[in-house]
Parts: sequence; C-alpha cells; structure tokens
Amino acid sequence: MLIELWKEGRTRLTNQLVNIKSEDLTKKLGNSPNSAGFLIRHIAEVELLFAKNVFCNMEVKVDAKTLKAGKDTGEWTDLESLLGLVKEAGDQLERAINSQTDWDTVIKTQEFGEKTKAESLGRITTHTAYHAGQLAIVLKYGK
Repeated sequence: MLIELWKEGRTRLTNQLVNIKSEDLTKKLGNSPNSAGFLIRHIAEVELLFAKNVFCNMEVKVDAKTLKAGKDTGEWTDLESLLGLVKEAGDQLERAINSQTDWDTVIKTQEFGEKTKAESLGRITTHTAYHAGQLAIVLKYGK
C-alpha cells in the first residue's frame, strides 16, 4: 500500500512532464533563483539520494549537482537528459521502497536528523510534491 501512496504523490511531478518543452526549462518566476530545469534536476537527485542513503538501494549512482552548486547555475537545459534522470530516480526509488521490510527502522541523516523509514517515505513524497508545486507555478507564470 505504501508504494501506491508514493506513486500517486509522485504524479504531481510526472503529470507535468508530459507537456514540458525544452524552452520551458529556463523559465523562472520573477527574481526566483531557480529555473524549471533546476527544479526537475533537484527533485530527481534527492529521490536518488533517498533511494541510496535512506532505503539502502546500493545500485544507485547519483551526482547531486544541484546540492553541490547550492544554486541554479543555468546548466539544466537538456530536456531528454532531465526526463531520463527523473525516470531513473523513480525506478530506483520504487525498487528501494519495494525492498523494505521494517518501516520502523530509524535512519539518521545530517539533512533531517532521525526518522523512521516510514517517516522518511513521507519526507521524500512531500519533498517531490513541494517542488512539483513550485515547478507548476514556474511553468505557468514564469518567463
């Protein structure tokens, strides 16, 4: 049941990506520092980090460029690459979620402290939805 909850929550992101165009990736909202491309890349990177570091899917390879940069550097403009990364993140996170047997296990991270795996699933689901909401506004009103 948890995988279905996560999948449904993730549609807040994936439903938007069906109609996105390359020219949308550089859109920003006013003086906002983050472009649509940055947000997409950031969401995928954090999902991959959760798959690996929280849910122990050691198959995951992730280079968290948005986190390393700490800001939008303007380099996330390759739509095909971004969509591929989002798909890979979804696949890897789904595998990681499906492999869990003890949702009460406590995970400790530098980013958000101690959480059970169940709480961590809530965290990544809402992280994706939060930034997907930002993406929707940028795509609709951004220039």
